[in-house]
Amino acid sequence: MYALADCNNFFVSCERVFRPDLEGRPVVVLSGNDGCVVSRSNEAKALGIKMGVPLYQIKSLVEAKGVVCFSSNFSLYGDLSDRVMSIIRRHTSRFEQYSIDECFFNIDHIPADRQKAYCEALVRDIRRGVGIPISIGIASSKTLAKVASKYAKKYPGYHGVCEIRTEEQRLKALSSFEIGDVWGIGRKAKAKLTAAGITTALQFAERSATFARGLLRKPGLLTWQELRGQDVIDITELPMKQSITTSRTFATAITDQSLLEEQLANFCAHCARQLRTQHSAAQQLYVYAHTSSFRTDIAQHYLSELVTLPVATSNTQELISYALAAFRRAYRPGALYKKAGVVLLKIIPETAVVPDLFDPTDRNKADRLQRVLDHIDDRHGKRAIILGSQMRSDAPVYKTEHKSPLYTTDMRDILTVKAK
Repeated sequence: MYALADCNNFFVSCERVFRPDLEGRPVVVLSGNDGCVVSRSNEAKALGIKMGVPLYQIKSLVEAKGVVCFSSNFSLYGDLSDRVMSIIRRHTSRFEQYSIDECFFNIDHIPADRQKAYCEALVRDIRRGVGIPISIGIASSKTLAKVASKYAKKYPGYHGVCEIRTEEQRLKALSSFEIGDVWGIGRKAKAKLTAAGITTALQFAERSATFARGLLRKPGLLTWQELRGQDVIDITELPMKQSITTSRTFATAITDQSLLEEQLANFCAHCARQLRTQHSAAQQLYVYAHTSSFRTDIAQHYLSELVTLPVATSNTQELISYALAAFRRAYRPGALYKKAGVVLLKIIPETAVVPDLFDPTDRNKADRLQRVLDHIDDRHGKRAIILGSQMRSDAPVYKTEHKSPLYTTDMRDILTVKAK
C-alpha cells in the first residue's frame, strides 16, 4: 500500500507556524512582486478568493474582510518542507518526494489493520513537531492515494487520514471525484473526457482500456489502470520537462548591467538545479530581457539570444557563462528592462550526452565539483555556496511588501522569547 502525504495549504501553513494568531483568519500568499494569489487558507477560500487572482482585483475584499497577505518566502517554505519530509522519511524504507509539499511513501511494513492509526499518529507528530498540518491518503496505487488524500483534507472526520482499501471504498470515492481533479488529467485531457461525456473518475475507470489509450494515449492508460487499483506509475520515470524556464518581472525597471547579470546568473542556477534533479542536460539556452510594453514614454527594446551549446550540460557555472556572454552581446545601455528570463531547451537525458572530441572542458572534474556544491546546498540550505556572478546586491529588485522574516534560515530573524 502507498501513502501520499500532502501539506494543507502549505505556504499559508508555513506562515502560521510562527504566527499562531492567524489561525482561523483568512490568509493568502502572493506570487513574485506580490502579483497574484498562490496559496489560500480555508477561510480565504470561503470568501471566494480564487487561486491566481491578481491582488489588485480583490483589494477591496482584502480590506473589508481583514485578509492577511504575505509575500512569497521560499527560504522559509523550503526549510519547513525539509523538516516535514525528514520526519516522514524516518517512517519508511521507500520514500519519493513529488513536490515541495507532497511525497509518497510505502507502509507495507505496517500491518494492514494498523496502517490508518499509524498514519494518524504521523499526522499528529508532524503538527506537533513542525507545526504543519498534513493529510494522508492510503491506497494500492499512487493515483488512488492522491484521491484519498483529497478526501482526508476535505473532511475533518477522517482525522487527517483517508484510506481506499476495499472495492466498495474505491467505487464510492471515485463516483464523486471530478475527472479534472485526478492526478495526471490536465486541462486538455479533461476537455477530451468531458466531450466524451465523462465527468467523474469512476466514469473514466469503468470505460475500456482501448478507450483510455485511444483518447489519451499511454499516459491516459496509466491513469486508468491506477484508478482501477493497479500500481503502474513510477514518479522517477515520469516524462522529463522538455524546457525549463525561470523568469521574473522586476518591481522597478532595471538599467544597471551588473544587476541584470546577477539576476540572470541566479535564473541559470535555478534552471540548472532542476536539470540535475531530473538527471538531464540542455542543448540550447535562451536569454531574454525586455522593457515594459505599457511604457509609451520610453524607447522599447527586446533582448533575445539563443545559444546552441557545443556539449549538452547541466553544470551551473557553464550555463551561466554562456548566458552572460549572450546577454552582453545584446545588452543596450540605458534601456529600462522590466522583465528578464532564462529558458533551457532541447533537454535530453544525461546518459544521452554526446562528448565533443575537441571539448576543452574537463567534464569529469566539473561534474565532481558540481556534486560537491549540490551536497553542501542540500546539507546547509540553498545558496550556502554561490558563484561570484550570483552575488546578492542591496538593490530592491522585487516587490515584497508583505514578506515575513526568515525565521529558520537567517540568524538575524530568529525569534526572541522573553520570559517575565
